[in-house]
Amino acid sequence: MSKLRVGILGATGMVGQRFISLLEDHPWFEVVAVAASPRSAGKTYEEAVGGRWKMQTPMPEAVKGLIVKNVNEVEAVSAEVDFVFSAVDMTKDEIRAIEEAYAKAETPVVSNNSAHRWTKDVPMVVPELNPEHLEVIGAQKERLGTKRGFIVVKPNCSIQSYTPALTALKEYGVKTVVATTYQAISGAGKTFKEWPEMEGNIIPYIGGEEEKSEQEPLKIWGKVENGEIVKADGPTITTQCIRVPVADGHTAAVFVSFEKKPTKEQIIEAWRNFKGLPQELELPSAPKQFIQYLEEDNRPQVTLDVNFEKGFGISMGRLREDTVFDYKFVGLSHNTVRGAAGGAVLIAELLTAQKYIQAKEA
Repeated sequence: MSKLRVGILGATGMVGQRFISLLEDHPWFEVVAVAASPRSAGKTYEEAVGGRWKMQTPMPEAVKGLIVKNVNEVEAVSAEVDFVFSAVDMTKDEIRAIEEAYAKAETPVVSNNSAHRWTKDVPMVVPELNPEHLEVIGAQKERLGTKRGFIVVKPNCSIQSYTPALTALKEYGVKTVVATTYQAISGAGKTFKEWPEMEGNIIPYIGGEEEKSEQEPLKIWGKVENGEIVKADGPTITTQCIRVPVADGHTAAVFVSFEKKPTKEQIIEAWRNFKGLPQELELPSAPKQFIQYLEEDNRPQVTLDVNFEKGFGISMGRLREDTVFDYKFVGLSHNTVRGAAGGAVLIAELLTAQKYIQAKEA
């Protein structure tokens, strides 16, 4: 098939840059439009980013000369693309408004932002965990009055390090979860060059993160009823979220109790064998091994394991019985690949495979 034409909203920021780097040479998608704030509009992408390119790989040649569009000029951007990724830096009300504007311009939106995560007919998807939630898109289109425009969002980056592992164990009745996440500075869109005070430092607070980490898994585990996603009643989840001096990679220390306690061997087998629709469909970005379990006592480690399956896989380790809960373990995920732009790319691949996203007619 000919490649779908992609636009990136908020293309100059860190997540926008990650989209640019991940989509270089993508077999299905081609970046043809980049949009950002009015102050960047009219410049080439290379000029607009300037010395703020934050990826470890060079800026792709194909995007350097693209003229940055004003993200608020919805019709102009929509006219050039089949769908957009959204990573805009605005207030939540502004994000909700602009993402709906693109959807109403018949341009599907795959969003990295949190603004629409609790809109009842907007699916919040980890493709391996809850692809069935995409069925609410029909009800959303009806509300928006669109034929092909809609919004799908990905969840918070911090929950990727433990929610998939718990989903793989649902048959045992996950009852109570206590999780502490140790989150990389790229989750705040920063590098050490921009945030030198984080070197050798820990900050025990990330605004809004604990509420997201406790509630968003419940929407992922919820059910579609009457054109809405109704969040699950449980399990009970409580979290603490801590910023640590790491460039990329969110680590989680998790304690969990079950209705029906599995053996350690059953847990590891469930993790290693866990697959979802992306693996069945062999989507371009889908990790062949979604969850790996590492036997060594000192794993997973950010420096060794954050790029497992090119950052699309997650790593588990240190599973052992606990004196208060049933088990405890440590998880690790790449927060800007699986947890942000990469997760959104995988969603877009699933939407394309299931014909929700198609080329606009000429």
